[in-house]
Amino acid sequence: MRDVRFVVIHLPGPKWAPGVPVFEQAGVQAHIDHFRALFAQGKLAMGGPFFSPGAVGMMIPEAGVTREEIEAFAAADPAVAEGLLAFEVREWLVGMKK
Repeated sequence: MRDVRFVVIHLPGPKWAPGVPVFEQAGVQAHIDHFRALFAQGKLAMGGPFFSPGAVGMMIPEAGVTREEIEAFAAADPAVAEGLLAFEVREWLVGMKK
């Protein structure tokens, strides 16, 4: 069977402060707490920020999490609701893993 995941890519929202490091952005802790809850439920494999400009970070759900479930969860993120972050969900084929 193919391992397809619906990955959340976080992008700067309208309230993102250019030039301010990710962990100093107002509202980022609520975002972290939100996704830690998904991790605690065993539904998030890993996630974190990018160091390159353009995208802020990504979250990789565990196998079996549906597009609808991860989209709803990402949309409920307080940082998205407040405009700090925007997101998109991309379908990703896990080509290699341990």
